[in-house]
Amino acid sequence: MVWTWRYEKADGTLVQQPGEQEEFPGQGDAESWIGEEWKDLLSKGIEQVVLLDDGKVIYTMSLQEA
Repeated sequence: MVWTWRYEKADGTLVQQPGEQEEFPGQGDAESWIGEEWKDLLSKGIEQVVLLDDGKVIYTMSLQEA
């Protein structure tokens, strides 16, 4: 299995990915990475991310602070 993140605007519009797509061997690895990178992604105009497991949507998460 390959875990990846899809980057979107708040309305679900796809945002061009900055650089190469990160791939992770597990869900925990992907979630740890997003925990470290979310502020940088938000500064690049990415407002929400979608976690994918081999292309299957697992969940969507906002990067906006509450």
